[in-house]
Amino acid sequence: MTKNELVQRIHEQTGVEPASIKRAVDAFMEGIKAALLNGETIELRGFGTFELKSRKARTAKNPRTGESVSVPARKAVWFKPGQELKKLKEGGVQ
Repeated sequence: MTKNELVQRIHEQTGVEPASIKRAVDAFMEGIKAALLNGETIELRGFGTFELKSRKARTAKNPRTGESVSVPARKAVWFKPGQELKKLKEGGVQ
């Protein structure tokens, strides 16, 4: 689903004008990005948790050539699903 599709779906459910929904979605996403960059963890109860984690430098292999490649240390966004999403995965919520 794209951001525009999400905006359209919310519009259909609420009747709120798409431009207002888009501004709210954009602000929500910017808030999450800013919090992650500040080292904060974002916990959305029932949905999940976003966190920025450090990954160590490592050596990997190019799958085409088998050649070893050095992968530098970096930060990565990590998401842990909440209980409601876990139930969806298990088929428990309709």
